Amino acid sequence: MPAMSEAASTVRPAMRLVVARCEVVYTGRLTATLPEATRLLVFKADGSVLVHDDAGAYKPLNWMTAPCVIEESEDSIVVRKRAGKTEDRLEIRFAEILSDVTHDMGESAALQKDGVERHLQEELAAQPNALGQDLQLVRREWPTDIGPVDLMCRDESGDWVAVEIKRVGTIDAVEQLTRYLERIEIKGCRGVLAAQSIKPQARTLAEARGIHCVEVDLAVLRGEREPELTLFAD
Repeated sequence: MPAMSEAASTVRPAMRLVVARCEVVYTGRLTATLPEATRLLVFKADGSVLVHDDAGAYKPLNWMTAPCVIEESEDSIVVRKRAGKTEDRLEIRFAEILSDVTHDMGESAALQKDGVERHLQEELAAQPNALGQDLQLVRREWPTDIGPVDLMCRDESGDWVAVEIKRVGTIDAVEQLTRYLERIEIKGCRGVLAAQSIKPQARTLAEARGIHCVEVDLAVLRGEREPELTLFAD
């Protein structure tokens, strides 16, 4: 069997792809075993790990989101991640390594939003309170195993808030944010969909899923125009 590289750090400098006959054992909130078979192992530069085979479409058989610790020996790789008071552990036991390559993927194309979305993200990162809540930015482009969340914030109570930013808020945008919330391993994290306009059907679906919708105006965020005032009659 080809020699494995030395122990890796939490974040690898390039994406690593390993094709191998292996057994995969997960222990943590439950125990699951993938019997020995030929599988594709993806070690992403953001620190996440995915186990694929030639079925199941895009969804991996098992995975571990970043940040995690990767420990290598001659015949196995162990991936560990803290999950509250317990630890998730993914042990990959090699029978034969068929291919082991790394690739520099360059800057993530996921960061390249269209002009309006990119500028909205920049302005809302600088002034998250424009979302109508007392929010403090923690990080832009918070990583998940299916793509980055635009903004991750905390509110005045210290609770986590994931913000997805679109030019137009559609049902697809609500579905995307829902998938992110399923992947974010933070208890009680809630979602906010921010867009210049939000479709009525998208707003209805978001409200049904507990996602808050906020319409924002890029010109107002930039101070180029005063916000419109709404007068309420007695």
